[in-house]
Amino acid sequence: MRLHPGPLVVASHNAGKVAEISDLLSPYGFDVRAAADIGLIEPEETGETFAENAVLKARAAAAASGLPALADDSGLAVEALDGAPGIYSARWAGDGRDFAQAMRNIEEKLAGLGADSPQKRRAAFVCVLALAMPEGAVETFEGRVEGTLVWPPRGDRGFGYDPMFLPEGHSRTFGEMSAEEKHGWRPGEEEALSHRARAFKAFAASCLPAASAVAG
Repeated sequence: MRLHPGPLVVASHNAGKVAEISDLLSPYGFDVRAAADIGLIEPEETGETFAENAVLKARAAAAASGLPALADDSGLAVEALDGAPGIYSARWAGDGRDFAQAMRNIEEKLAGLGADSPQKRRAAFVCVLALAMPEGAVETFEGRVEGTLVWPPRGDRGFGYDPMFLPEGHSRTFGEMSAEEKHGWRPGEEEALSHRARAFKAFAASCLPAASAVAG
């Protein structure tokens, strides 16, 4: 599917995710509309994978708005916890979205397993972006970044589990990085750091105008 600049719904009620996706879309000239801002109801996430939940949200937003919709489903997968919290990453934070408590819950579980070395604290952030069209067509794109979990959390930037996630090859957590450092991919750049930026890069290559066309 190819998209041309125009109205595009970002099918998320998470302000942090909307901000990141809007930043990534900014070079392309879309009229970005957050689901919450146009009164769309957040559907129940009943899928069993990131891809299933992303598709569910994108299709619901496209059908309700009559516009193309881009949805994200993402989370933290901890090796020692058999991939948890995974698709339940937001739910581990409770109704109040208390990610400080969610991070403590993960740390308590790791401590109980004796996970006291970086190798035992391996984790990955995973993101799947789904693009859905009003007529029903849908495509998905996955991004993944490997790393380790630190304790105590470091930094007050980002959102969610960012302060305890140290991406591979870096000395600072996502919570210590600026938004530009974490997800600041732009058309034509080879490298993307965050899981969302990596998924977006794949989406852009498949669905968005070439970098030269954007620049022109």
